Amino acid sequence: MQLKNVIESPCGLRFMLDELELQSGYARRWLLDAPMMTHAGEIEASYAELHRFADFLQQVDTPYINTLLHKLCGLKDIRTTVRHLGQRATLDDIELFEVKHLAILAGDVRTLLEQHGMGGVVAIPDLDEVISILDPDGMKIATFYIYDAYCAELKDLRSQMRQHPEGQDDLLLQAGELEEKVRMDLSRQLHPFAGAIEQAQVALARIDVNVARAMQMQRMGLCFPTLSHDGTSQFEAMFHPQVKEALKARGREFQPVDIAYGTEPTLITGANMGGKTVVLKTLTLCQLLFQFGFGIPARAARIAVKDDIHFCIGDDQSVEKGLSSFAAEMKNIDAVIKASRENKKLLALIDEPARTTNPVEGTALVTALLGVLAGRDMSLVMTTHYDIESGNARCLRVKGFENGSMDYRLVEVQDGEVPHEALNIAQSLGIDSEWINKARELLMAVPERGRDDNH
Repeated sequence: MQLKNVIESPCGLRFMLDELELQSGYARRWLLDAPMMTHAGEIEASYAELHRFADFLQQVDTPYINTLLHKLCGLKDIRTTVRHLGQRATLDDIELFEVKHLAILAGDVRTLLEQHGMGGVVAIPDLDEVISILDPDGMKIATFYIYDAYCAELKDLRSQMRQHPEGQDDLLLQAGELEEKVRMDLSRQLHPFAGAIEQAQVALARIDVNVARAMQMQRMGLCFPTLSHDGTSQFEAMFHPQVKEALKARGREFQPVDIAYGTEPTLITGANMGGKTVVLKTLTLCQLLFQFGFGIPARAARIAVKDDIHFCIGDDQSVEKGLSSFAAEMKNIDAVIKASRENKKLLALIDEPARTTNPVEGTALVTALLGVLAGRDMSLVMTTHYDIESGNARCLRVKGFENGSMDYRLVEVQDGEVPHEALNIAQSLGIDSEWINKARELLMAVPERGRDDNH
């Protein structure tokens, strides 16, 4: 699975990518094509590399960083040119310019990083020989021209053309043939460097991405995670960057959440508007950020590596497939059940399943789903506003409405019973008091276990 395959996940991953201050379009394309990391060693190496860049940004002066960023702006996507070179084709002037420009850029960035002991963090191939081939006059200017230095015969011919501007048709034809021979010769000399040129382009993209990730960590207050090897993931003061920013714009603060889960199912209950969905979105976001090598939105995080991540949320009605919201939701959850039978490390995050059906059948479906997935070797975090028998699940509840405001912290409880706070929340929103009072009167006539004022 590549980053581009999950970028539109409703967890907020696109927001994180859009907030990444990449300097080049090629680095963005390279990042979108990056596969999700599923091996602990690979993830550890990725974060070790990012850590070096984070330390680097803290140690160097702003003008130096600006110089590096300016250089990285010059990175272009020349994959087609590199492919032609690898196919031993003759490059045209534009392609030869692209190779020369990249070679000079790679040398400049390598020199900048070596000045601060960063030269070996991301290995940039030495392309000085490529520069020598394309820059016979040693000017180190990132332009390309069929220089006179390439061919003495061409030099003499051009001199004749300058001296005798009249009747140059034959001379122009001869010059064109000589220039094409020069291109063929230059391309032949460059063919052995196709792999190194490709590696240099990727290395510069990695540097661009690492610098952008490190800057994002500073700006958003993200943390470096530690790897969990026991299947348990734990977050301290976890927050959702997009929701936090939206609340800040309205003069409000995001309330961070502490949460941990392992291979035992975790059930989160609470009234509507209790923040359950935001918790699930944030957990999904954190897992994806972790396995694509980004900073984690929390004060501290310890995360287990997963082979597959399933996030089932909201109204997934599909007009094209002719599926209702309920049918689409059932299909998504069915995929989770099938995946749980495979020999993979799975994380499933399911937001209020069966919410669109009636409470009796909905409660039965959620209880049964918890029972089906409880015995599997997987991590399951599920939210609900149904009162269900929790079985072997660990139950968390949003603390709830206290002293006129909502407390979004999670507390551990003994069962999956949902607090009945819909009327209190509605009242706090300034909803018509006659309506609310009439609902309270009706609710008093309902037996305690039969109450579900979320419906």
